[in-house]
Amino acid sequence: MTAPLADETTRTDRPTPAPVRVVSRIPFTRALFLVAAAILLVVVFLLSLWVGARGIGFAEIWQALWHPDGGETSYIVHGMRMPRAGLALLVGAALGVAGALIQALTRNPLADTGILGVGAGANAAVVVAIGLLGVTAMSQYLWFAFIGAIVVTVLVYALGSIGAVGATPIRLTLVGVALGALLGGFSSAITMLNPNSFDDMLRWSAGSLAGRGWDTLATVAIPILLGLLLGAVSGRPLNAISLGDDLARSLGAHVIRTRVLVIIAVTLLAGAATAAAGPIGFVGLMVPHVVRWFTGPDQRWIIPFSAVGAALLLLTSDVVGRVVLAPQELEVGIVTAFVGAPVLILLARRTKVSGL
Repeated sequence: MTAPLADETTRTDRPTPAPVRVVSRIPFTRALFLVAAAILLVVVFLLSLWVGARGIGFAEIWQALWHPDGGETSYIVHGMRMPRAGLALLVGAALGVAGALIQALTRNPLADTGILGVGAGANAAVVVAIGLLGVTAMSQYLWFAFIGAIVVTVLVYALGSIGAVGATPIRLTLVGVALGALLGGFSSAITMLNPNSFDDMLRWSAGSLAGRGWDTLATVAIPILLGLLLGAVSGRPLNAISLGDDLARSLGAHVIRTRVLVIIAVTLLAGAATAAAGPIGFVGLMVPHVVRWFTGPDQRWIIPFSAVGAALLLLTSDVVGRVVLAPQELEVGIVTAFVGAPVLILLARRTKVSGL
């Protein structure tokens, strides 16, 4: 009797299909968004060369951009608008990355660079330079602002490190807020004693990019680029630290070294940005918070997105400030405040806040 043929569904000699490899599209999508933001940034950069107090045709601007001839249009493009736009890119990227780093360090999604007293230190140093030392040129008190930011940030970390617990995020926050309030009162007292000496400081204190040339850009470029580099290499260990110090150490992260590197990066970024353009608010607070809607809590993506997004925001705000009250200009710090306040209200009304 012939054995029955095996059914096709029960045969075991059929080749096993290869497993389908599922590739996550999330990194590709993030990279696509980042490239799109960078392209938009280039467009706004070209727009910033075109828009100004004097109306010049775009064709003339384009010609002067690539073929400078020493004429008036060439001077406006290369001597005034281009360094201003370049400074907006650097200052914006610095504020965005500094905000992202300090939020990750303190594990507080609503923290900004002022929490370490950087702005207060820069402002106090400029007040001392103008009110007590008679410094009037921006090229001079630029260095005072930068040094003041560095000194105060180091002082905050030193005071926050006293004791066996060390420099925890909560202690750094408390010390930074307290020292910032103290320096703010000190600066206000000196300003009220001799208000006429601070007329030239009004534009800087409002946050401005106007009147900045290649000398200012060259002064702050190196510290900002160095700070951006330190911030970029801190992304992976910051991801581990967000899980807690003990777990981070078990994963091989150097907690103390990472915190020191982040504080150095924040000092370089926020100190140089404040020295060059004055205290510009909301950028370092708002941009990293919005960025996390797209990237999630991964600092390796938050940091580059914050750099591009903050540069785009600041450059766009500068362009808007040139046209909203034309022929007068509105300082970029005021524009970012008008933009930032509604965004923060929107963030407060969200049922789910982006976490760290």
